[in-house]
Amino acid sequence: MASTLQKFIHSLDLRALPRVLQIQSGIYCQDSVYEMFGNEFSLSTEEVIKVIGFKINKLIASICENNEVSQFSAKVELPLNFPGLYKIVADKTPYVSIEEIARKVSIGPTRFGHPSFYSTEDIKLANFTIKHDEQITFNSVEEIHGMMAVNCVVVRNNQSHSFTLPLSQEGEFYECEDDQIYTLKEIAVWKIPKGRNRIVKLSNTLHTWDSSSPLPENFDGCLILMPVYEVQAVMKFRKDIIHILSDLDVEVKDVTDCYDISSFFQPLSLEDIFERTSKEFPMVAEIMEGPSGNQKPYNLLSTGKEIVIYKKYQAARVLASEMRSDSSKRHYLIPMSYKGKFKRRPREFPTAYDLEIVKNEKENLHVVATKAFTSPHKELFSVSVGDQFLVQQCQTSEVLYEGRKKLIGVLACEQILSDSYKKVLLPMYMEGGFVEVIHDKKQYHVSEICKEFHLPFNVKVSVRDLSIEKDVLAAAPGLQFEEEITDSYLLISSASSPVESWEIPVYRLNMLVRLLSKEVQTAAPPVTRTTVEEVSEEEYYMLRRYENLTLHPPPRPPKKPT
Repeated sequence: MASTLQKFIHSLDLRALPRVLQIQSGIYCQDSVYEMFGNEFSLSTEEVIKVIGFKINKLIASICENNEVSQFSAKVELPLNFPGLYKIVADKTPYVSIEEIARKVSIGPTRFGHPSFYSTEDIKLANFTIKHDEQITFNSVEEIHGMMAVNCVVVRNNQSHSFTLPLSQEGEFYECEDDQIYTLKEIAVWKIPKGRNRIVKLSNTLHTWDSSSPLPENFDGCLILMPVYEVQAVMKFRKDIIHILSDLDVEVKDVTDCYDISSFFQPLSLEDIFERTSKEFPMVAEIMEGPSGNQKPYNLLSTGKEIVIYKKYQAARVLASEMRSDSSKRHYLIPMSYKGKFKRRPREFPTAYDLEIVKNEKENLHVVATKAFTSPHKELFSVSVGDQFLVQQCQTSEVLYEGRKKLIGVLACEQILSDSYKKVLLPMYMEGGFVEVIHDKKQYHVSEICKEFHLPFNVKVSVRDLSIEKDVLAAAPGLQFEEEITDSYLLISSASSPVESWEIPVYRLNMLVRLLSKEVQTAAPPVTRTTVEEVSEEEYYMLRRYENLTLHPPPRPPKKPT
């Protein structure tokens, strides 16, 4: 049965891809040639295309009042890179089964793909009962004993309980409140259910308002977002990918069951390649759709070029940011293979507790006070601006408080006087300000800094990496190494002239390839070029926000006695 392209996409389950569609009718179907996203092609009546994917291309937004479109609101078009951070308003429309949730909501292995729901009734399982209104986190969908099910978790008394729910489980399920904040792109990719709109509340603008913004000045309310999808498809006799917006006025018919789907080219994303077994590498591939960007090696990955993919692996990177007072600071992922060297820069510490965290057994931490502090206890030291200290260790001390003795955490230090040292105790809750005094003139490689010091750590390039044509780190006034992360990479080279190989990130590079049945000349990759990857503001916030979820947060600083 024929339906509009938009209706077909809204009803389609991503897991059912690829699908073969036949064009039935529409204003673009009379052998018309048109251009979209730089691709010129024609869609004729009875033309057959294979849909390989779809994603939200843009959002149509309306100002929302009481969960409804405001009668005074005009619809505005928002690109996915529209600035700002947003909170999701929980959907008030229930889902009637686990199958409906799995079909409409993005559930996957990434940090975004773990939505939470609650049931209005108790759900009794074989050895476990889920209570009504209890938060259920959906982690993945898989086949278990021949039946499709969702792997779920509930947390009770700080303990996680894992179980599975079959897709056939019926009930009344509502979305839980989500206290995370997201960019518009993150919401578009992960947080808009198929066939539904999404209400969001602006949490942080990230940028100052200007007259070109489609939203009113000082707007801090809610928006209803309606997605417009971009359909990725291949045609019978073309190697490239075509892109069609879902609101195109065309009718289609699903003919997958009566068509040889293997007669089309099979494009693969970098994620698809990474999921292949290690035994399948190396492999030769042709780029069907290359990434954008002038930075090497992205400018070498043009459509039609053949590459060798040698292997997949996880690699360590240091996430670093420029030390600037303005908002234009740039962010980088630095590989451990970076051959440049760094000198230390002074760190700043807002509390005595921060001094305890970063002190190093190999050297005395020398700091200067930048803010005065008057101690409420005579047993503890009062700090003046300019006082210098060598940080020793954390301990407890007895102080007199309201006529009673009390044990509190303190930081033992030596105050540096003109010709001597004086032992003093600073309260751990002290809110002051300290800046580090650097005596170390040594130059360090990236790996040495990660091994010997506590991050974040301030540095400046002292010797640039001569193997990089343009070392962007050398021009930075200073860098803060914020944290060490692990990410997924593919090692590639040009198939025609494999003189050097490059590491490309799997999850930050939009690129489609098709595998070729060609022999790899040599399984050993050529020398790997070091690449410092600059990440966008959006990617930086995603890395910072979610990388830390795998780490145990440090304990809160001690509070002032009350």
